[in-house]
Amino acid sequence: MSKSYDAVIVGGGHNGLVTAAYLARAGLSVLVLERREVVGGACVTEEVWPGFKVSTAAYLCSLLQERIIRELELDRFGYRLLPKDPAFFTPFPEGRYLLMWADQRQTCEEIAKFSKRDAEVYPEYDGFLERLARFVEPLLLTSPPDLTRKRPRDLWEAAKLTWQLLRLPEREMVGHLRILTQSVKDFLDPWFESEELKVTLATDGVIGTNGGPQTPGTAYILLHHCMGNTGGRRGLWGFVEGGMGGVTQALAASARSRGTEIRTGADVERILIRDGRAEGVGLRGGEEIRARRVISNADPRRTFLGLVGEAHLEPEFARAVRNIRMSGCSMKINLALDALPEFKAWPCAGLQPPHRTTIHICPDLEYVERAWDDSKYGRPSERPMLEITIPTTYDPSLAPPGKHLMNIFLQYTPYHLRNGSWKAIKEAYADRVMDLIEDYAPGFKKKVLHRQVLSPLDLEEQFGLTEGNIFHGEMSVDQLFFLRPLPGWARYRTPIAGLYLCGSGTHPGGGVMGAPGYNAAREILREARR
Repeated sequence: MSKSYDAVIVGGGHNGLVTAAYLARAGLSVLVLERREVVGGACVTEEVWPGFKVSTAAYLCSLLQERIIRELELDRFGYRLLPKDPAFFTPFPEGRYLLMWADQRQTCEEIAKFSKRDAEVYPEYDGFLERLARFVEPLLLTSPPDLTRKRPRDLWEAAKLTWQLLRLPEREMVGHLRILTQSVKDFLDPWFESEELKVTLATDGVIGTNGGPQTPGTAYILLHHCMGNTGGRRGLWGFVEGGMGGVTQALAASARSRGTEIRTGADVERILIRDGRAEGVGLRGGEEIRARRVISNADPRRTFLGLVGEAHLEPEFARAVRNIRMSGCSMKINLALDALPEFKAWPCAGLQPPHRTTIHICPDLEYVERAWDDSKYGRPSERPMLEITIPTTYDPSLAPPGKHLMNIFLQYTPYHLRNGSWKAIKEAYADRVMDLIEDYAPGFKKKVLHRQVLSPLDLEEQFGLTEGNIFHGEMSVDQLFFLRPLPGWARYRTPIAGLYLCGSGTHPGGGVMGAPGYNAAREILREARR
């Protein structure tokens, strides 16, 4: 008979590894099963072309929680973050540009090129956003109250949170209430007059999101992306040394150091259920593994409708799972370059400050809104919004000497196309993206050595992201906090006894954060000690 475990974890993405490490740290026997041949889920480094080590899916880091880094000793296991500075570079068609730095004074000098008033207001805006983030951040590592069951503990936690909100200064309290429902445009408009500054800031509100800058709820996505901390600077993102696999390899090493077993190439086909209780998993090929608990790092729809099966679910619950909005809207293009691009807005050869930033190709908010308009009707954006990074400007070891990697994350590319299929059109669409970059950096296309194009369908097939959604489900106000993934099931448990969720489809949501995995482990251990 095969070995039995205290816990088996389906999926070796970063949240699954966080859960594994904490459970093993508490003395449980843990097995992690990863379908792909490399551990890490969508947070991996892969040698796509000889000598080029590519962060194939996730590409930047900031949200990974400091507590997790400290308690799991990730620094000891090789994790190192390289802060990105300057932060943003937005070139404009007429040849001007906005460069935003980690240093606020330098940023304000840049903003003043477009609006002296905005340069004066920006420090106040930055401080206001930081205060909002400081209030929300403690909630990331807590389990939401379950308001559907109205138990004393849940009601007390909700009342305590409400009291904390009411004690805030009036402006901050109103800010929290508004940011949950406002569009990112409505949030930014009262602060700034410069379109160039607003569109640069607004990208954090729409990235990975089914919505444009005028879509209600996108203001919260901006706040979500500002809650990370890099080198003591909130909202500053960075590259991971060795690529994004540096995160998950450190997590895997930490988990193994406590006794966790990790198997790759282990495709879980079903969760074994008997008498309403999860008792293990069945792998493709027939092998069955028994465990007292099963923890799924897959998204809720894949977990319940795919691995559990509707026969084991109440019809109303299954219907609610089907109705979780999952549709992805993003494409990832990875490039190997012979040399760095040269931008019309910054006509200098060699390594320059813009190469070390996140480069935005989106000249104004209307441009982004029109890109979203295309997607709403099942068409890839005629002129997409691009977010470009060049990690080799921080870590040359990722490419052969003198060569570079470029990551392009773009939207909007709807998973559900009105006409055609992604397999048929993705390369031709990527050609259009290359042409768009060429407009801003003449000669760019001649420098491309290799190209990898990952459509929403590829993100689903290769990384298990249902409908290509990078957040395991939209992060709209009706799919957040105690409503994530579903009302009544926000505390990482499920209607199946012994089955838990630990992925980004649970609170607090997507990004390389680790918080869902941490919270799930805490709830599992709390039950184990009863």
